Amino acid sequence: MKRCRCIASGLLAGLVTLAWLLAPKSSRAAEETFPPLGSASPPATLDTLWAPFDPRRESLETEVLDEWEEGDAAYTIVRFHVGTFKGAPAKVAAFFGAPKNAARLPAIMHIHGGGQSAQLDVVRTDVAHGYASLSLNWGGNKLNFGRSKRTYDGPQTDWGKLDATHPPQRNKANHFAGPLAADDFTLDAVESPRNSNWFLVLVAARRALTWLAERPEVDPGRLGVFGISMGGKLTTDLVGIDDRVKAAVPIYGGAGDVLPEQTDLPGCVKRPISALELACVSDNAYIPRIKAPVLWLSPTNDFNAPIENMAWNWRHLPDEQVRFSMPPHGNHRLVPEYEATRILWFEQYLKGGFSFPTTPRLELDVRAADGVPRVRVTPDDSLPVRRVNVHYSIDPQPLSRFWRTPPVAVEDDAWSAACPVMSPEEPLFVFASVTYETPASVKVRVPAEFTISSRLMSVAPEALLKAEVKPTDTVERLVDSGAEGWQDWYLQNWDHPPLWRAFTRKLKDPKWRGPDGAKLSFEIRSETHNELVIVFETNGWGAFASGKPAVDYAVVKPVAGGPDWQKVVVSLDELVATKPEINTALADWRTVTQLSIGPSGEVVRNGQKQSVAGKSWRGPRGIRNLRWE
Repeated sequence: MKRCRCIASGLLAGLVTLAWLLAPKSSRAAEETFPPLGSASPPATLDTLWAPFDPRRESLETEVLDEWEEGDAAYTIVRFHVGTFKGAPAKVAAFFGAPKNAARLPAIMHIHGGGQSAQLDVVRTDVAHGYASLSLNWGGNKLNFGRSKRTYDGPQTDWGKLDATHPPQRNKANHFAGPLAADDFTLDAVESPRNSNWFLVLVAARRALTWLAERPEVDPGRLGVFGISMGGKLTTDLVGIDDRVKAAVPIYGGAGDVLPEQTDLPGCVKRPISALELACVSDNAYIPRIKAPVLWLSPTNDFNAPIENMAWNWRHLPDEQVRFSMPPHGNHRLVPEYEATRILWFEQYLKGGFSFPTTPRLELDVRAADGVPRVRVTPDDSLPVRRVNVHYSIDPQPLSRFWRTPPVAVEDDAWSAACPVMSPEEPLFVFASVTYETPASVKVRVPAEFTISSRLMSVAPEALLKAEVKPTDTVERLVDSGAEGWQDWYLQNWDHPPLWRAFTRKLKDPKWRGPDGAKLSFEIRSETHNELVIVFETNGWGAFASGKPAVDYAVVKPVAGGPDWQKVVVSLDELVATKPEINTALADWRTVTQLSIGPSGEVVRNGQKQSVAGKSWRGPRGIRNLRWE
């Protein structure tokens, strides 16, 4: 049976209430978590923003909203007091779990992303790894029970007179995206960084650290934090402002800002931002304050964490404090050998049961006699190295670029690769990935290998021209022979035979861009009859027409069952936009930013949008001889 009880005894609660009632009104006014500004100016630095706040000062007033056991673990839904704002309390709910009868375990807090909620599956995973775990439901959406059949409809996150939910929000103004102006749901009545929802959620996260630190299951000296997307930014900022965090993993969030006037930085996602936001809300203010070990875990093409922004804003964090794990090609998704680094990071810094290899040393030589840039990678050999890959791109647009993976040669203790370019008038971006064998001594369940990355290096066209880099690369019609498997693709739903999908941005690279009048062909096989939905994304992220939306064009091709490879040919005149209101045909291949294939998807037939329900794909999945004819 569900029940709601206060952890404090009834006698103590009664005494506290009586003391509050007997206190003078002036004392009650002091209960505001942040004193009203009055005639004072709003904070203009992180120091003045956070100076009035002690995350340990106020009572947590914890409510246990539900509790249950699963095997050797105990779980609860809790809600605790964040603060009093404008005379009303704010409370945030969370999942908490720990092994039964645990005491002084390391603890990990999970901070969810935008539009999401606290996730029981995350807590379960970390509890199974031997941690106490809390998933904070800052956004106020319905708690996510994942694979569990449990349900809950009791009290939830309640921000009181403020609104830091995401989404839906009571407040029509989005105080995550800005502005800092005042309205009925903001803390201050004037423009102030305390009106930012990022600030309010950080207050809740710091209170959650206090909640964890007071639990008997938790060692308060071993607290770790990770967050995803918006939670990644919050993780970055939290570790910068609260020294109780001993290890952190921001996942596709927290890259920081780059301004439009920073024209000397190639790539990057640049946006105008006010001086007040830059000083008090931007990651840029928090990153220099980070003292705890941090693992940056994010794919290369992530919309919420542009890789060049991170490389620039994180450049002063020392190598001994930070590592990087950056799967190429993806956006807002991870793959197992990269995702494994999250728990390994906590194993090292919260348990002492693992030793991370150092960041691979990357050397880029753009002054070679033949005019071809060369890369040399020297990995830490403290663990067995399975493979080393170099990734480079000549595309200045970080969200839609393709990352090339050239052949590497082993030279003593290093790996090297040539990185030919088609024009020295475009920037060059390079990083490396090193995949290691997971040692048998690791006690948590992780894949047999894990991958870490070097820092990203970039060279502006001016520097390439000065170094006399030559345009030695040439156009090719063979896009993918298939010899390297899915190396140049990123994969989704791979464990789901009817819903798998493979994506590549290779057709955007000028080396493999489709010639006028050409057809695209490839070979594929399936043990049983199926259909293949082939989708061409055009103008992804405004790559060719800034400010205009991407448009997808699709065609469905039959695949006969059998053991033999079958040739599939696609021509421009077969493609139909996946939005019925778009009647314009795709005139050429020049604006294609992504190709994807899979047995399911959405198409338009006879002017109507239809879903193609994929059948389970039988047999090994592979593609070969992808070329322009």
